[in-house]
Amino acid sequence: MSDSFDVIVIGAGPGGYVCAIRAAQLGMKVACVEKRATLGGTCLNVGCIPSKALLQSSEHFEEAKHKLADHGVQVGSVGLDLARMQARKGEVVSSNVKGIEFLFRKHKVTWLKGEGRITAPGKVAVNGEEYAAKHIVIATGSESIPLPGVEVDEKRVVTSTGGLELEEVPGHLVVIGGGYIGLELGSVWRRLGAEVTVVEFLDRLVPGMDGEVGKAFERILGKQGMKFRLKTKVTGAAVGDSGVDLTLEPAAGGEAETLRCDVVLLAIGRRPYVESLGLKEAGVELDERGRVKTDGHFATNVPGIWAIGDVIVGPMLAHKAEEEGVALAEQLAGQQPHVNYGAIPGVVYTWPEVASVGETEEQLKARGQGYRAGKFPFTANGRARAMGDTDGFVKLLADDKTDRLLGAHIIGPDAGTLIAELALAIEFGASAEDVARTSHAHPSLSEAVKEAALAVDGRPLHI
Repeated sequence: MSDSFDVIVIGAGPGGYVCAIRAAQLGMKVACVEKRATLGGTCLNVGCIPSKALLQSSEHFEEAKHKLADHGVQVGSVGLDLARMQARKGEVVSSNVKGIEFLFRKHKVTWLKGEGRITAPGKVAVNGEEYAAKHIVIATGSESIPLPGVEVDEKRVVTSTGGLELEEVPGHLVVIGGGYIGLELGSVWRRLGAEVTVVEFLDRLVPGMDGEVGKAFERILGKQGMKFRLKTKVTGAAVGDSGVDLTLEPAAGGEAETLRCDVVLLAIGRRPYVESLGLKEAGVELDERGRVKTDGHFATNVPGIWAIGDVIVGPMLAHKAEEEGVALAEQLAGQQPHVNYGAIPGVVYTWPEVASVGETEEQLKARGQGYRAGKFPFTANGRARAMGDTDGFVKLLADDKTDRLLGAHIIGPDAGTLIAELALAIEFGASAEDVARTSHAHPSLSEAVKEAALAVDGRPLHI
């Protein structure tokens, strides 16, 4: 056996690399297995980071073309250099993944390059070499879910990976799936000139979102030019030289129709990536959805084998995986960490952004929880008016007896940043009154949060 470690982490995505770094900080000898040529996993290479780079660039393009004139900025004709935009995205990705390499060197984490396989409890094989570890952490992330009848070629029919690499703006892009990923990438290509149609099996977008926010979101995206085919399923895709013919049917059943487009983005969700890890042979149990079973403290049924991130139960979010990675490393060091799953925010990085933390109104009603709601629109916020970004609102939900904050939902400018204050409030068990009594800078978007908290008690000041 060529080497042995205290911890071997399989997968160098946000959960895996963070777990490896934290374990090393705590004095453990750590290795991290990664088969990609670069560290960072799906998130940094073909997910969160490149998509945000394109979202930012496309926002600038749309602003220059349609919004700057309102501010008295004359720019003449606006052209699109998609090749440069894609190159910039690559530069952003490169700087991020190189940053992880630096952190590995700084903390003396060994990068085992290749595909990892658990050959037995305490043993991991990588490229024909076998390594020993007291603890093995499965952090292999997730992959795009396939759809029967829709064959992905990453050219005409693409997943999010191919959707980030298009070399020209499609005339008509059809997005299958009305979730975070599809709406973000759909927004990118709509801004750059594509006609975008979203086909969603359910009767609403982003089904886990607060219902009132979801309706406002659909209305705002529709106003921007995005089209929706809800309660509709895709049963087939015929790819030709000039485009794709999609076969659609009502979700409840009915007559089929054909929808022609140039590119199809398949974004119906993600599933745990656990293939080729040797889990069956090692005796590691999976649940009915292919996730690694754990005991609530990241332990599998096999002593010494642990799992975090997208491969276990819970939202498939990079920051959720990071929290679990840190918690597991500290647990292995003898500490007693805790992850509060009720205080993990979710963000859709369209514009306006949508962000939430805690429970939705529908969830509170379902469990019979009494609550009061407070809402404040960005149309009444001075900073939003100055920016010219007044779509959306802040909505807070608090216990009707104790006033403890139970949920927060924002659709509006910089919602992904604004939600952090409310995640902190939920983490510390704050009340709506606590948020309302906190001084917020004027003029700022965050004043809308304060006003929504005041509205929980029926006393907003600016509406």
